[in-house]
Amino acid sequence: MSARLKLTLSYAGIVVVSGAALLAVVGLFLLRYVPDVQIVADIRVPNRSDLLRAFVPVAVVVMIVLLVFGLAGGWLLAGRMLAPLDRISHAAQLAAQGSLSHRVALPGPRDEFRNLADVFDSMLDRLEAHVSEQQRFAANASHELRTPLSISQTLLEVARTDPDRDVDALIARLQEVNTRAIDLTEALLLLSRADRRTFTREILDLSLLAEEAVEQLLPLADRRGITIEVGGDPAPVRGSAALLQQLATNLVHNALVHNLSFGGRVAVRTHALPHAVALVVENTGEPITTQRITTLVEPFQRGAERTRGEDHAGVGLGLAIAQRITEAHDGTLVLTPRAEGGLIVTVWLPHPYPM
Repeated sequence: MSARLKLTLSYAGIVVVSGAALLAVVGLFLLRYVPDVQIVADIRVPNRSDLLRAFVPVAVVVMIVLLVFGLAGGWLLAGRMLAPLDRISHAAQLAAQGSLSHRVALPGPRDEFRNLADVFDSMLDRLEAHVSEQQRFAANASHELRTPLSISQTLLEVARTDPDRDVDALIARLQEVNTRAIDLTEALLLLSRADRRTFTREILDLSLLAEEAVEQLLPLADRRGITIEVGGDPAPVRGSAALLQQLATNLVHNALVHNLSFGGRVAVRTHALPHAVALVVENTGEPITTQRITTLVEPFQRGAERTRGEDHAGVGLGLAIAQRITEAHDGTLVLTPRAEGGLIVTVWLPHPYPM
């Protein structure tokens, strides 16, 4: 049976049972004072049997009327009450068929059905945004993965038709293209791992991870003539050592490659507050507009093309990976442009022992 039919039978049953109980109470209460013997008087006085014979047919008719009224009224009332669920069900069917733009938009006062419809619309908003983001990401990833493969194919075709080809130069170029493809694939896998949140959490010191990231990237900083300052407070966090290390490394690497051509500075600091810890990476560079800031955490965005050279061979996923890792650890990543040029990246993570 449908929910509407169940509600209709429930309403009709309540009406019939209530009517029967009312008639029974009235009948029993009145008839108890009427004797069931022939009353001798100047006129005929009905006794209990007479009253029962007169009362029962009327009661049956009343019960039939109540049953019909209960079924008809219950059917109409159930339909009116379940109408919002029909709208929600229709929207769910459209979503199942791939149409995520439809919304319930239930009017009327705020009640349980209105709250359910609003929650469903919010879920569709997030789902539509997520699907759109995944589609853009898949298209960009396909394009990025296609590029090194196309370059490799072109190099091989040119080498095949060139009798004076330089084999060593060809091998070096192919190795460079292959390395880029491997880096991109590893970045995509890391991004997927952060999104799934399938990792073991442990207590770590974010300041030590930042120092390790700086040590790994010191040769790059020396080649580019960039000064790195690192310091701050011990910053305990709960999370994945590999992912948080990648987070710190990506932020420091991004600060180095998106910097001044020479003589730039990078400052890496950690702070511990009662309820949160922060990793702050600040770098010099060209000015960045506020509109540009909002796009830097999108996949395959490479900043404002502020640098050139062999060290600027990123795949456009550095800040996107940092954003996903931060969100996977229930944190927040904030980008702030420096007035003098450059960027300040602040990662806020929950304190494992809030005060």
